[in-house]
Amino acid sequence: MRSIECRTITGTVASLFEKACIYLPADVTSSLRRARKSEESRLGLYALDTILSNIKAAGEDNVPICQDTGTAVVFLELGQDARIVGGSLDECVNEGVRTGYRNGYLRQSIVSQPFSKRKNTCDNTPAVIHLDMVGGDRLKISALAKGGGAENCSRLTVLPPSAGYRGIVDYVVSIISECGANACPPLIIGVGIGGTVEKTMLLAKRSLLRKTGMSNRDPETAGLERKILSEVNKLGIGPMGYGGRVTALAVHVETFPCHIASLPVAVNMQCWCSRHNEATI
Repeated sequence: MRSIECRTITGTVASLFEKACIYLPADVTSSLRRARKSEESRLGLYALDTILSNIKAAGEDNVPICQDTGTAVVFLELGQDARIVGGSLDECVNEGVRTGYRNGYLRQSIVSQPFSKRKNTCDNTPAVIHLDMVGGDRLKISALAKGGGAENCSRLTVLPPSAGYRGIVDYVVSIISECGANACPPLIIGVGIGGTVEKTMLLAKRSLLRKTGMSNRDPETAGLERKILSEVNKLGIGPMGYGGRVTALAVHVETFPCHIASLPVAVNMQCWCSRHNEATI
């Protein structure tokens, strides 16, 4: 049994969030540069150029890419042959969020008593933590700083099974059309299909950790990703809603078996500022 110190987890989580909010992953930046080559709208090009300049300035000046540094979402994959010492796993993670948001001068956006006083917790905790037990003796930590604008545009439905492929495409495209510029396009669109309502929402969010534009391994699902992306980009919303060919950079679909009477579908939006980072300890 391998021991993992709480302080190591805390330090790792702090570093992951601080860096994620300042340095956009290379796959996201590359996708934005490719989008610029295919965009034809003058205002769309202006928006993409501004985004790329902003990314460069954030890295050079060591400041957040966006003022909304999001909800701290943490995916943990804990090996069954590892144990946490020096504190509970949740508290190790939350202390890391406190430290990272404080040291990085990141905006603290989390409020308690959400339907009444809405009092700021002043340290961006508690984090939203998802834990999976896996083989081995390591701990993989994936940190996702999820902005409020994109999260607000996320949706869930349960379609009749007869809706099938076409129903899923139409539903996702309708959500993008409804949200327009509110989720800060060009988007990365996470889609969960199957399972139960809570499972499919988690599938959609977890898909956002995939490298931008990386296709699902299943050929049929990869084809669905391409179809949704094509139809979304025909909407003409364009970068930051200024119009153009590039409303979305990628569609990531994840599936899970479901009940014979159900077809749960979740859409989890991610703005162009797709801030995530991971480490294994």
